[in-house]
Amino acid sequence: MPDAHAVPSISIGNDRASRRVVIAGGSGFLGHSLAAYLHGLGYGVTVLPRRPLPPGTPWQHQRWDARTLGTEGTPDDWSRVLDSAFGLINLTGRTVDCIKTPDHCDQILRSRIESTLVLGEAMRRVPNPPGVWVQMSTAHIYGDPSRETVCDEDSPTGYGLAPIVGRAWEESFASAKPAACRGVVLRTSFVVGRRNPGGAWALGRLGLLARLGLVGTVGTGTQGMSWIHELDMNRLFERGLTDPSMSGVYVASSPNPVDNREFMRELRRAVGMPIGLPAMSWMVRLAAPLFLKTDPELALYGRYVVSKRLKAEGFAFRCAELGPALSDLYRRSKSAQVHS
Repeated sequence: MPDAHAVPSISIGNDRASRRVVIAGGSGFLGHSLAAYLHGLGYGVTVLPRRPLPPGTPWQHQRWDARTLGTEGTPDDWSRVLDSAFGLINLTGRTVDCIKTPDHCDQILRSRIESTLVLGEAMRRVPNPPGVWVQMSTAHIYGDPSRETVCDEDSPTGYGLAPIVGRAWEESFASAKPAACRGVVLRTSFVVGRRNPGGAWALGRLGLLARLGLVGTVGTGTQGMSWIHELDMNRLFERGLTDPSMSGVYVASSPNPVDNREFMRELRRAVGMPIGLPAMSWMVRLAAPLFLKTDPELALYGRYVVSKRLKAEGFAFRCAELGPALSDLYRRSKSAQVHS
């Protein structure tokens, strides 16, 4: 298993400014991982975060309002960072790991649509906008089909909050993207990775529960869990930036999705915990909102997704099997703890 922080050498020239990438919504786990990856490749990186980045962060950042632009030419006009940038990556969106109150549902939808539309407006404002825009989307757009169904780029979208949000997100991107800009949409599954800049814990809360022996089969255990290692996710973002043949919608997920029972078994093996207490559906429906402050359907439902397009275009996943992918994350998390 390759190191997720080891990056292949590519020829991009010595001038980082000629390959500067703007990452909108880059202060979370995925944004930090991607910024570190691109910085390691030699790209210049500018992050548009909602909150200040940790001290010593080696890339530029510009605080922004994901809903509105400042007045042109004023200090709060963050659109200036897009001028002459090589590419734009948009990760912005309120977390779905929450109780789905009406307010939270509204925030989940608006945070994605408003940020996408304002980025499109900002690109039209600057003299030399990026030539490529890689847009985050969600594999939840397929809903919760039966366990016999495997979805790809040609599959119909589903029913419910997540598919509604996913479709609106992609429609806002289509309307916001300037015509001359190449657009890539990545319908992303569950990204498995290290959850903070120090890398001390892999998979965040789920990993911690596994260490405590609290992660067994959830519900029926047959719900699909489509996943992707953070290294392959970062490689897909970089490929979207640099491969002129990439355009349109792609599923961003490992070619080997598993069911919940297998995922939990491999997770317990990775953390060295031989047991895991199973959770019946009724237990999850009671405990998730009361103790974890999250939506029980995130654990009880799922989907199997694979990318037909990436396979046809020859993309080779570095971390295609779940067991080795999780072992890699926990091996490096332990190393980070030792050296911290």
